[in-house]
Amino acid sequence: MSDENKSKKPLRSQEWYGKLDKDGFIHRSWMKNQGLPDHSFDGRPIIGICNSWSELTPCNAHLRELAEYVKRGVWEAGGVPLEFPVMSLGETQMKPTAMLFRNLMSMDVEESIRAYGMDGVVLLGGCDKTTPAQLMGACSVDLPAIVVSSGPMLNGKYRGKDIGSGTDVWKFSEAVRGGKMSLDEFMRAESGMSRSRGTCMTMGTASTMSCLTEALGMSLPENGTLPAVDARRQALAHLTGMRIVEMVKEDLKPSDILTKSAFENAIRANAAIGGSTNAVVHLLAIAGRVGVELTLDDWDRIGAEIPCLVDLMPSGRFLMEDFHYAGGFPALIQRLQDEFDMQAMTVSGSSLADSTKEAECFNDEVIRPLDKPLRKKAGIAVLKGNLCPQGAIIKPSAATPALLQHTGKAVVFENIEDYKARIDSPELEVGKDSILVLKGCGPKGYPGMPEVGNMALPSKLLEQGITDMVRISDARMSGTAFGTVVLHVAPEATMGGPLALVKNGDEITLDVAGRGLHLHISDEEMAERQANWQAQESEYHRGYAKLYIDHVMQADRGADLDFLVGKSGSKVSRESH
Repeated sequence: MSDENKSKKPLRSQEWYGKLDKDGFIHRSWMKNQGLPDHSFDGRPIIGICNSWSELTPCNAHLRELAEYVKRGVWEAGGVPLEFPVMSLGETQMKPTAMLFRNLMSMDVEESIRAYGMDGVVLLGGCDKTTPAQLMGACSVDLPAIVVSSGPMLNGKYRGKDIGSGTDVWKFSEAVRGGKMSLDEFMRAESGMSRSRGTCMTMGTASTMSCLTEALGMSLPENGTLPAVDARRQALAHLTGMRIVEMVKEDLKPSDILTKSAFENAIRANAAIGGSTNAVVHLLAIAGRVGVELTLDDWDRIGAEIPCLVDLMPSGRFLMEDFHYAGGFPALIQRLQDEFDMQAMTVSGSSLADSTKEAECFNDEVIRPLDKPLRKKAGIAVLKGNLCPQGAIIKPSAATPALLQHTGKAVVFENIEDYKARIDSPELEVGKDSILVLKGCGPKGYPGMPEVGNMALPSKLLEQGITDMVRISDARMSGTAFGTVVLHVAPEATMGGPLALVKNGDEITLDVAGRGLHLHISDEEMAERQANWQAQESEYHRGYAKLYIDHVMQADRGADLDFLVGKSGSKVSRESH
């Protein structure tokens, strides 16, 4: 479709507000009780502001204020902004895990956009699961959409030093368990960790997904890194409000931007920033909604050789404030431009090359030069083998190099309760070369695939100075976490995958260079164990959890619900009265 024809496309909102009949009267009249004048409905684009604000989601708790700046931009560009709430997923607050509800939120977003008379939508989110959930929902409707993230917190501070959310929590917790930090010191660090509005200021999942949204072309430049409290984020929100009105006129939709090339750019970007392993399941799910063929193998094929240039926790030293002041994500793109498809389209209406051409790097310590990378090969590694026929992943940049090729005996925990009950037992038979194996934490098994894969080490090994071990599970881990941790084993144990069959003392080999994960038992032994394996009955028999367990796909498919893959478009033919 030519740009000229796109600009002449009738506004979808006129099916609600343009009719001079009973239905039009109902739609307009009730909206006018908010003080909207007649000319609000004279053919101006109606822009929805999809807001995941919630006081129960601390990193999104300032989004009502940020929405006001989006509205300024929409009004200035000649549109009518209408804010609406959707389910909010507080990563640090929800039990059993926010990931259980990502797909539910995506349904809320999708159906809200489709059911209401809007022409385009601004997605206001930022906490770990809110960004992918909003993108998934928006892709399944495919109206013009653009993202404004909540932005990272200011650097944490404790005893005159910078500390990072999540990353230093794990370190401090292990130090207390190992007798190297007092409980009083641990509690004092708490108040200095989260000292401003915003998301984690480490390269956790929130910052990763904000940066990858920029790499995908779904936000304006600098969205990924601008601190939440920086006035320039408010200005960015204003500019985004202006831009979405133009996108409606251009009919520039997610399907026009989220091509295979865009996803490949995001995979490269994840390696370059030392991004979260959670990006794997989120990008796979988003691609499934927009109809792009993206597989687990693409992560290895595209990202494995990309260097990590951003020296940021958990892989490095610095924090998101430092990354932004060093030039932010646009500066990183420019530094790695030979690795990216720079002609990929973005919501700015221009290519990735054009939208980042003015970027500069102001600190080579934070955004490393190509000849001094933090890690030479930083992409997430995809493992295959008889322990994970459908795949598993590991983040080499966060692992101990010496453990990336390792054979050890399994210390098995059947579920998270078993792990918590025995991990600190003096009687636990475990050594530094053991491999910790955790079952029952996959999409169906927990349910929701929690961030428990980076299992805390046995306290008796911490006391000996051991700081890392190979750990294997069907769970996820926080993007702020670190260690030699194999995640997302598929099929999961609850489905009777090979992980379910591992016994204490079994030898396992992790071979990251060879992309292998192997359980050293014979095929005959594997078959016998499989024949004797019995599934446990789920404790969930109703409600959303039951729906989720019945329909969630495995990690290698993005853990979306099977009936949500694809899109239904924006057409609604029937009236409500």
